[in-house]
Amino acid sequence: MGRSRNTRRRPAATVEEPVDGGLAQLVPDPDRGRAWTLLIDGAPQSHVDLDDPAYLSFDYQRRLGHVIDLAAPPGRPVHAVHLGGGAFTLARYVAATRPRSTQQVVERDASLVGLVRRELPLDSNARVRVRAVDARAGLAKVPDGWADLVVADVFSGARTPAHLTSTEFLDEVRRALKPSGSYAANLADGPPLAHLRGQIATAAARFGELALIADAAVLRGKRFGNAVLVASDAPLPLAELTRRAASDPHPGRVEHGRALTDFTGGAVPVTDAAAVASPAPPPSVFR
Repeated sequence: MGRSRNTRRRPAATVEEPVDGGLAQLVPDPDRGRAWTLLIDGAPQSHVDLDDPAYLSFDYQRRLGHVIDLAAPPGRPVHAVHLGGGAFTLARYVAATRPRSTQQVVERDASLVGLVRRELPLDSNARVRVRAVDARAGLAKVPDGWADLVVADVFSGARTPAHLTSTEFLDEVRRALKPSGSYAANLADGPPLAHLRGQIATAAARFGELALIADAAVLRGKRFGNAVLVASDAPLPLAELTRRAASDPHPGRVEHGRALTDFTGGAVPVTDAAAVASPAPPPSVFR
């Protein structure tokens, strides 16, 4: 009589590896078979489900997903640039929801790129090119008017680098975008929200249409958190963005128009000469 075989899947183990930005950890999601959370020095960066790349776990990534969904008619391929790669979550999302899209991912941390490629490989059919260079340098290589969408989600030590917060940086974003294209940025701030207000004023100096998606508690300056800034020279799908954000598991608010202008509180646009990195989150954020 043959030996019985235990077909129960062995739990995946956490993968740890030093990368340029610190200690990277790929932690398996106990609730999803082939899903992982990427952390750098303990700070969550990305969540990826290899079996379901259209699944977005983090609130801010879900909100960026709404922007991607509304950037063009459903399923239509787009040209997308992702500044900040992480585990390539949003590039995978675009490839899954908009097949035949052409994408560029710019991630400065070459060691992290190698780790993600090895442990969480991209679909071989995805048209994704990864550049291991600084975000602004990589953006400069994008042809004029090429992108339907530029997504910025760049953090170094849990802070957005100063040179990615200025009007000069947004000049490069606008150059790379098609006239109808959209820019979406993941921003992080807490009370008194000086960084967030300054980033809205900076985007308003370069784009005709703006919207901000965030938790009400973040907008009221009650806690540190993420906000997604959306900018374009074309009309934004505000009604649908509002509906989708409100229906998220953790509902978000969409601010735009006069209310968003008032929210800036007189903040002035940030230039390269005055730019500083975004504030560091308090230690309690990642507990």
